[in-house]
Amino acid sequence: MKKATHQQTKQHNRDLVLRTIFANESISRAEVARVTNLTRTTVSDVVSGLLAEALVEEVGRGESIGGKSPILLSIVADSRYLIGLNLAQDKFIGAIVNLRGEIKEMVEVPVKDDNGENALGLVYQIVDQLLGKKTKPIVGIGVGTPGLVNTRDGIIVTAVNLVWQDLPLGHLLEKKYKIPVSVLNDSQATAIGEFVYGGLHARDENLIVINAKHGIGSGILLNGRLFQGDGGGAGEIGHVVVQENGELCRCGKRGCLETVSSLRAVLKRLKYSSFDQAQAAFSSGDKHALQIIETAAHYLGISLANLIGTLNIQKIVLTGDMTRFGAKWLAAVNASMRNAALGRLSENTKLELGTLDYRACILGASAYLLLDDYSLLFQQDN
Repeated sequence: MKKATHQQTKQHNRDLVLRTIFANESISRAEVARVTNLTRTTVSDVVSGLLAEALVEEVGRGESIGGKSPILLSIVADSRYLIGLNLAQDKFIGAIVNLRGEIKEMVEVPVKDDNGENALGLVYQIVDQLLGKKTKPIVGIGVGTPGLVNTRDGIIVTAVNLVWQDLPLGHLLEKKYKIPVSVLNDSQATAIGEFVYGGLHARDENLIVINAKHGIGSGILLNGRLFQGDGGGAGEIGHVVVQENGELCRCGKRGCLETVSSLRAVLKRLKYSSFDQAQAAFSSGDKHALQIIETAAHYLGISLANLIGTLNIQKIVLTGDMTRFGAKWLAAVNASMRNAALGRLSENTKLELGTLDYRACILGASAYLLLDDYSLLFQQDN
């Protein structure tokens, strides 16, 4: 094993201190040293550098436990900004986000067709508009996109609805805008957003986030870290067959979960053009609507049971348009899940609704840029 260089050790210590300050509204140098197991001298040196970079500020004094009251440190939320993109089904949304996940600016454009070149042009249009805002400096762009994504290389392997095939989106954006870019599946981005900003999740917690909208996907976090599998597609449950010889799916197979449990499938079977029509029928007790939406919930519940049996993760968060069907839909998903799963595995499983709607993808895509490396915060060329 190679010994870390002095520079690598310094960067490791810097990132460790910065991560600890990020994790707290305010914290003293002594507490940072205790949490990180670094010496007080090391922490003090790192903090001096962070203060000089205007990434951290002193925000007053904490309570004394004998002796002088400690000076508290906090992240300067508006010292750097990130762009997060949610390339959703019928519209693309982009936002400028500060270091505390607060959205400062937002741009939204409708997607009127599935022409791949046009869709790429809309991505550029959104980024151009956001970079034209006065909110500076912007140090990175995070993209959450439908489809199968090679996150390591920033390539959208396939996104059926956008007619993108092996699109090197990360490279294209980096070449055009000269700032770091990450690209990941929108359900995985949503999972990160919910994990970081959506609730009281412990930093080393396991979590599954289901994104049920026009398509269906999931994001999986193990010990607080995104799990993408060997090929980047972990959580792609929407294209697993649940009804043998069922309806033809966009992916070419028949009977995928997406053909039964997605909003697209529900609207198609109800012959409605909007969610509001489906929700009104479901809420009024229309038998046809009840049957179709409860069937959708049933098959989603079975898919969740498979995830429980495979991963034994006890917290599952549901997000996306389908959650707008409310408590009755959630109860049907829950009942189906518990009926299909091994009782001793599912008895401690908590099923809850997400809190961030479309913002989860935007916030998760931007947060992903900083999950493993804070170096882009120290490159202010923009």
